[in-house]
Amino acid sequence: MMNKILIISILCLLSISLFAQQQVPVQIKGELKYKADNIRLFKVSEGRIVEIASSAVTKNGQFGFLFFPDYEGIYVLGTGNENRQRSNFKFYFKEGDQLDVTLTDTAYVLNGKLNSKENIVMKQWADLTYPLFRKSIYFMEVYSTYVDYFPQQEAIIAKSKTFLNGKTTSNSKFDKEIKTIMQMDLINYAVFFVSSSARAVHPKVEEYSDFYATLKTKELSATTQKIYNYPYGQQVLSSLVWMNMEQDKVGGSGIDKMLEYVSNDTLKGDIVIEFLSQYEDYKNYKVVIDKFGKYLLTKTQKEKNISLIVPLLSYEKGSDALAFSYPDKDGNEVSFASLKGNVVLIDVWATWCGPCKAEFPYLKQLEKDIAGKPIRVVSISIDEDGARNKWLKMIRDEGLGGIQLFGGSNEEFSDYYKINAIPRFLVFDKNGKIVTVDAPRPSDPKLKELLFSEAAK
Repeated sequence: MMNKILIISILCLLSISLFAQQQVPVQIKGELKYKADNIRLFKVSEGRIVEIASSAVTKNGQFGFLFFPDYEGIYVLGTGNENRQRSNFKFYFKEGDQLDVTLTDTAYVLNGKLNSKENIVMKQWADLTYPLFRKSIYFMEVYSTYVDYFPQQEAIIAKSKTFLNGKTTSNSKFDKEIKTIMQMDLINYAVFFVSSSARAVHPKVEEYSDFYATLKTKELSATTQKIYNYPYGQQVLSSLVWMNMEQDKVGGSGIDKMLEYVSNDTLKGDIVIEFLSQYEDYKNYKVVIDKFGKYLLTKTQKEKNISLIVPLLSYEKGSDALAFSYPDKDGNEVSFASLKGNVVLIDVWATWCGPCKAEFPYLKQLEKDIAGKPIRVVSISIDEDGARNKWLKMIRDEGLGGIQLFGGSNEEFSDYYKINAIPRFLVFDKNGKIVTVDAPRPSDPKLKELLFSEAAK
């Protein structure tokens, strides 16, 4: 009997422990005071907002969300889109938070007593800076020029210095982060105001108020943190660069000059991507990517580069190839550049692909036929990352030769060459230029003829 009681007690304790470890969702209950079919919830990712959920709005304006936060920090709620700050509002969420809110198109009201201490402070800050938010972001609806805006901005900045007095929330993370949020908000409104061309009167640089002299891109861009954690960080970065260039009377609009104002290499990559997005021809795109492609460091930047460049590619013979690098079966990185001087046959395959495996015997024979010639066979697996051991086993079991590389979930190569089905074979010349991105399979004698012809050149 005692043993049963002990077992039941242990099971109860385990259940309580497991329950305590489960994440508690954020609950949002709201009312919309203007006409809209849907309201959207965004997270912040690398200085931009990304939609994570949407809610239909009832005929009475009611909406709601129940979600598990990816992180503790700023989220955005509203009817705006990813590129506009209008009709979007910032809130701070952590696990288990509740938000009861009424939204208008330009402001919001917190309802009830269940809102978090963090969002109460966020609301107080939003109220203090509302005149700047309204005049800067809603410039089409509010007539304002620098004559009235600058003095109001300086007055609010002065008040911001004591704003946090007596407003500690017992959440040390928020109490630290709110300082950055305040800083970024003030910079955002200030820069957005002077960068807007839709104003009746525009100030000269010499007429800027004192706050503008303190805004330095090099300081703000020392790390990615402030830019990446702010919903509109990328907009702020780009606008601040242009403003600083204007303040310094830097002529022209070249990317070389823009990058001189950005300290962090990752953030330089974001500027490069923004600059590249304006090009509609491969020639000019290549000039920029050859010089500044070294700053494309993040997965997001690399994926964006591929999405921008692919529509510009012709894949014609003699065209540039993708400069890739993948680990081999021993974990050593092998780059495409290291193969220069050889004709390169690339085989894109996966362990689950039946037609790929059907080419193994012909591929092995081809490797024997090219022995001693300046031809290299490179096989790139596009198996999922978790299938690496399965890939290694198949290499051993099938006795696969050549250079075996593991592409894994990195879809850069497939996206660049629009590979939608495998196996796919591609041939490149000794200078690393495209011969064909849709070569015959090893089971077709024409492939060997093509390789030998290129090797003889």
